[in-house]
Amino acid sequence: MNIQGQAALVTGAGSGLGEATAHELARLGAKVAVLDVNLANAGKVAAEINAAHGDGRAVACPCDITDTESLQAAIAKATAAHGTARILMSIAGIGSAKRVVSRDGSPAPLEDFVRVVTVNLVGTYNVARLFAAACAKLAPQEDGERGVMVFTASVAAFDGQVGQQAYSASKSGVAGMTLPMARDLAQHGIRVCTIAPGLFATPLMKTLPEPVQQSLAASIPFPSRLGKPEEFAQLASHIVTNMHLNGEVIRLDGALRMAPR
Repeated sequence: MNIQGQAALVTGAGSGLGEATAHELARLGAKVAVLDVNLANAGKVAAEINAAHGDGRAVACPCDITDTESLQAAIAKATAAHGTARILMSIAGIGSAKRVVSRDGSPAPLEDFVRVVTVNLVGTYNVARLFAAACAKLAPQEDGERGVMVFTASVAAFDGQVGQQAYSASKSGVAGMTLPMARDLAQHGIRVCTIAPGLFATPLMKTLPEPVQQSLAASIPFPSRLGKPEEFAQLASHIVTNMHLNGEVIRLDGALRMAPR
């Protein structure tokens, strides 16, 4: 699919990987809806995109992806501004680290596990189903293609560390639903792929002490540095343009395999 002129939804676009992806899609000519639970961040990113390109190709759409009513309102706002989206970048997510049995012998709080799985897995599915239902009604383009969805998993889906039960389970779920969803939506001409990033220089990562960041970067075989959000955005955009990419989970990690802790 040619990105130029297409309407795109980007969840988690208020910061980090989502912000970089929103900027890259806009640079390639897409009309971008910046979806984020943080209204201030969404507005800031949309304003930066519009200032950079001198037009209104970005619109801020605050929403909670786990709240269907909130999500529907955000999509409706994006559709009113740009038309029905053919591109979905589902990047919103949260992390967690809780041992199953804590140091005092008590079990991990169930609420934490439910919260992470709800945002990362259920939220991803919620966005996908609403996007797909609208996209399926669009007229097909070249080779019958109507749209593209890119999900975000993590290397933790495969190499989960101690305490990452909730995060790994949620991201494994995202990876696991990629192929069946691609098969399900093939009849509608909608492709589905997932990126599983490794260690990236996101705002959350940058809150860690510099020695910790350097140690993490050194664990990556090559290049021995943290991934750049722009590199994630480049791959996400390439998936849109490469029509034969479908039903695939792609690790983006510099050959990293996470140690147990």
